[in-house]
Amino acid sequence: MEKKDVYKHKERYLKWMEENLNGIKNISVINSSLILSYLSDMQKGLNISAKSKKGARSYTRLNNIRQRMIFLIKKFEAIYNLEEVSRIEEEQLHDFFNKIRNGTLKRVDGKVYQDPVNFVKIFKAFWHWHQKVNRKKGVNIDDITIDLDTSVEKPKWVYLTEEQIMTLCKRAPFEYKVLITFLYDAGVRAPGELLNLKISDFYNDFKEVHIRDEISKTFGRRIKLMFCSKLVKEYVNKRGLSKEDYIFSMSPFTINHNLQKLAEKTLGTERSLAGQKYSELTMYDFRHCSCCYWLPKYKSESGLKYRFGWKKSERIYYYSEMLGMQDTISDEDLLQDTSSMLFKSKVNKIYIDNKLQESRLDFLEEKIKKLTQEE
Repeated sequence: MEKKDVYKHKERYLKWMEENLNGIKNISVINSSLILSYLSDMQKGLNISAKSKKGARSYTRLNNIRQRMIFLIKKFEAIYNLEEVSRIEEEQLHDFFNKIRNGTLKRVDGKVYQDPVNFVKIFKAFWHWHQKVNRKKGVNIDDITIDLDTSVEKPKWVYLTEEQIMTLCKRAPFEYKVLITFLYDAGVRAPGELLNLKISDFYNDFKEVHIRDEISKTFGRRIKLMFCSKLVKEYVNKRGLSKEDYIFSMSPFTINHNLQKLAEKTLGTERSLAGQKYSELTMYDFRHCSCCYWLPKYKSESGLKYRFGWKKSERIYYYSEMLGMQDTISDEDLLQDTSSMLFKSKVNKIYIDNKLQESRLDFLEEKIKKLTQEE
């Protein structure tokens, strides 16, 4: 079953290719030819760098490549008068990306670029393709991208407490109440996994949901829904949805727009603890919030990673930043583990031994005191 293309990446890419097949507008002929050749190879999975994943690039990736590369080419032509991007010098490259990173070079609307490293990575991939193509022709090209800064600043997001989630739900229309509760409970990726879920993916009277392999970014998983199942079931019945219907069919743009209006009306425009304003809430923020909710409740890290579809433990901190965490250890937790009981008994023994030692010392001191007085 093919994954639903919620952002219409395939349609947009193919339409653009058809319109620009004979040359990309507003850039030089040489640069246009280079970009089209690069895109063609990426679409087929040819001349991929040895360090990169093999295979044809997705339409999502192809759209990202074309948009970013055309932006870069136009800038290089305007700033450095480069009609052939392959002739760019290392110093020019560093100068340009430093200006984007430090905010000297701004967007058209006057704001700084939020994700400068994405531009760097796109150009590095292009340059490595350019090296490989030329190497096959017997021409050796130096890697002038090797020292470019690819460090990433973690993006800000909207952190919501359980109370704030409940407040949002109280003010939300029924459809969005279900959406918010489901996202907070399941922690699925949105929009990719969320908008590809069908009624047939729910099991055990809506108490479990199966995120299929083909819709997941990492791996498929079947997880338990702990507090949203009744609400989801009521929603499905009210809408009269059948097994092959998608549970949520709104567009991602509409969802985010409505969530932001709801959050601004309910929580205001202040910044949350994770740095982003409440009024900038998106459906993906609920995955972060869900991680914060479930982290202290899972007894094993592997269980939490399975629920969220993560392969690496570092994702746990990335998504939660330990917000809302507290020390919940108790004596009962220690008593559940034999090794903990042994440890606790050893600590108690040390404490008792110390007390006995103190008693002996007190007794000896008293005896010495009496003998001294008698003399």
